[in-house]
Amino acid sequence: MTKVVRPKQKTNPAQQGRTANPIFNKDLGQHILKNPLVVNGIVEKANIKATDVVLEVGPGTGNLTVKMIDKAKKLVAIEMDPRMAAELTKRVQGTAEQKKLSIMLGDVIKMDLPYFDVCVSNTPYQISSPLVFKLLCHRPLFKCALLMFQREFALRLVAKPGDPLYCRLSVNCQLLAKVEHVMKVGKNNFRPPPKVESSVIRLEPINPPPPVDFEEWDGMLRICFMRKNKTLAANFKTQSVLDMLERNYKTYCALNDICLMDAFNIKELVQQVLEEAGFAESRAAKMDIHDYMKLLVTFHEKGLHFR
Repeated sequence: MTKVVRPKQKTNPAQQGRTANPIFNKDLGQHILKNPLVVNGIVEKANIKATDVVLEVGPGTGNLTVKMIDKAKKLVAIEMDPRMAAELTKRVQGTAEQKKLSIMLGDVIKMDLPYFDVCVSNTPYQISSPLVFKLLCHRPLFKCALLMFQREFALRLVAKPGDPLYCRLSVNCQLLAKVEHVMKVGKNNFRPPPKVESSVIRLEPINPPPPVDFEEWDGMLRICFMRKNKTLAANFKTQSVLDMLERNYKTYCALNDICLMDAFNIKELVQQVLEEAGFAESRAAKMDIHDYMKLLVTFHEKGLHFR
């Protein structure tokens, strides 16, 4: 009788205790930074002190984590993938740094952030913008953040007036923080390689923050950048914009016992604001933060608000 020899089944690496080559989840944007020179460069720029609490978003298998944890007082890692969290736990198990590590499992955008002094993130690209503003709105303010982003997104954050990439994101970020491009990171520095090039930026929150209602500020910028190469006069003549400003103005008048004139015309009032501020013929793509601040103040002086 012929003996049948069954081939040995290969074990799925994701089911092993310690995965030498884990299966990465593309839906979560998992691209592990593997180049030790880049890792060391990020850690150096973070300038972590022995008294600092470090927040790491998306630690993956912990290549950055193990370089930072021995410098910090404590490291809080936020990871969405339980497999990666298990890998990270095993990596520090039995070491002096084990007690310094705390892992929070879940979506960083949906959770309340703990206290931290420094944030470091190899950021999944799909949460880039929400993460930036979640960090900048966090209180108390942190010292700095070193964040890895898709190259074009990073360049938008640091873009200046007149730059083709200058946009509402640029203005909003630079209102709340000093932003610096730290280094370019090629796709071959990751495993698996992403389809795009990356960059690391450094955020340092402005302390104290500017005395601006951010939601209203952003509401005004949405209109200005609706067509960033058109004049502000053209953007503010849009009927939906005029209707919104008229509703808000009538509410303002009612709350402050101001009687509306029979000849009230919202279009003429908006044009008056733009001319008094000196920006009727200006274009959003060429204006800086001081220009936008002056514009918002002038709107307020006429009783016009954006929320």
